[in-house]
Amino acid sequence: MKTEIKRVIRKYALQNAIKYDSAPRKDAVMSKLMGLHPELRSKIEEITLLVEEVLADVAAMSPEQRKAELQRTAPELIEELYEKREKERRLPELDVTDGVVMRIAPNPNGPPTLGTARGIIINHEYAKTYNGKFILRFDDTDPKIKRPMLEAYMWYEEDCEWLGAKPDEIVIASDRIDRYYEYAEKLIKMGKAYVCFCAQKTFKQLKDSKKACPHRGRDAKNNLESWKKMLVGEYDEGEAVLRIKTDIKHKDPALRDWVAFRIIKVAHPRVGDKYQVWPMLDFESAIEDHLLGITHIIRGKDLMDSEKRQKFIYEYLGWKYPKTLHWGRIKIHEFGKLSTSGMKKAIEEGLYEGWDDPRLPTIRSFRRRGIQPDAIRNFMIDLGISETDIAVSMDTLYAENRKRIDPMANRYFFVHDPVRMAIKNAPPMVAKAPLHPSIDRGVREISVRGEVFVCKDDAERTKKGEILRLKDLYNIKIMSSKPLKAEHMGNDLSIIKKGNIIHWAPVDGVKVEVLAPDRKYKGIGEEGIKSELGNVVQFERFGFVKIDSVDDVIGAYFAHK
Repeated sequence: MKTEIKRVIRKYALQNAIKYDSAPRKDAVMSKLMGLHPELRSKIEEITLLVEEVLADVAAMSPEQRKAELQRTAPELIEELYEKREKERRLPELDVTDGVVMRIAPNPNGPPTLGTARGIIINHEYAKTYNGKFILRFDDTDPKIKRPMLEAYMWYEEDCEWLGAKPDEIVIASDRIDRYYEYAEKLIKMGKAYVCFCAQKTFKQLKDSKKACPHRGRDAKNNLESWKKMLVGEYDEGEAVLRIKTDIKHKDPALRDWVAFRIIKVAHPRVGDKYQVWPMLDFESAIEDHLLGITHIIRGKDLMDSEKRQKFIYEYLGWKYPKTLHWGRIKIHEFGKLSTSGMKKAIEEGLYEGWDDPRLPTIRSFRRRGIQPDAIRNFMIDLGISETDIAVSMDTLYAENRKRIDPMANRYFFVHDPVRMAIKNAPPMVAKAPLHPSIDRGVREISVRGEVFVCKDDAERTKKGEILRLKDLYNIKIMSSKPLKAEHMGNDLSIIKKGNIIHWAPVDGVKVEVLAPDRKYKGIGEEGIKSELGNVVQFERFGFVKIDSVDDVIGAYFAHK
């Protein structure tokens, strides 16, 4: 009876420790135990002693050991944790009156990044929750400064679908320029827009002093004539712009007669030189949000001025502005300030191997590294839509991902910066190491004949006379560090001190290169790694990686520890 009670206590202690990633809490375990077994209340003193004994043992375990044991003894309790967390993941309710239409509106001048994924996931999640519509709209109306990449259109579609956020509709702004011209002309005729010929510096001086430019008072007929000349290319870049007439004395200078269209005589990657007059983002987005029936816009709080500018158009045309929510900026410690244009330049200069380089915060990189889409989804939903600026570590995302890949990742030995070790008196052996520590998938067999490779780091830490364990092989005693030599010492695990177990690789293993955020690791791995193309595996004592290629040299992308 006592043994059975301890077993029950232990499984709930393990679950509690895993849930909070800390030592198990006595009050929580006692509460759980008494709730399920009220008959034990009469033995509270005895049970308390048992709980304290078990908790001390569980507290001394590593997170990996706790999870491995619970996975083996009570896997349903791990599933219970995951299911509960999924149910707890909820976004704040929307103010909904008549349906929900959400959108993500990127400029495709590069692939989606982790920051973009936030918008994709949150907007799609809201559309799904309210049985609404999710639109992917490409705001690609800047062919010069933020020039679109043709590949990026496809990348966005692929990454949206991979993230579980396949759009219900895809709209490309550069295909709809004539529509924006129609609304520009309508506003000109209404006296709400005018063509301005002031130099940028001159207009700024007038605007800052709350004075109208000399072209502001021209009638609609003259403005239409100038507008049509803009469209047929009679003016050069910077010679004329179309402005939305607002309040030239508005307390906020950013809202005073803002630019709606400018001349750009650069061919667009998709539509070539068909157009020379391009809408600014505030104008194009304002028109599209209305035409597409967008009900809710989630944008950064730094874009509040965009909403104020766009509301002038909505007021002039008698439209109702979508409901808006604002979120603060996210700073990700590990990536610093990496803009899309900055990443592109660095790739062109050869600092990164491509848009999927593991050092970049792109979704293509995360995919290639083995980060799972639902881990990214949960990470973003947990962040929510608070207006508070936040700084986060990738460790949070990695912890979410680890839960998903740990059960499916087979284990292998990989030794980077390898150093050959000769082992005196070692018999020929076939090491039988488990493919997974807590899930029975069989073993991998590795032949060893008196020599192995170990990591340079481990080799440099060895001391003459020290006894070590080659994991899943046998014990050795270090005879010399330079050159590295050892002596076979049998299989008695009781003589091995904590921390004195190292991994190794066979001398006839396969060459492996792991591209990681900090460097490229080159070394030797087990032959069995070749069978894992496209899979996430764990290189023991190194981390999780995704096997990317299995040519003469196995290529892998580092995921995380």
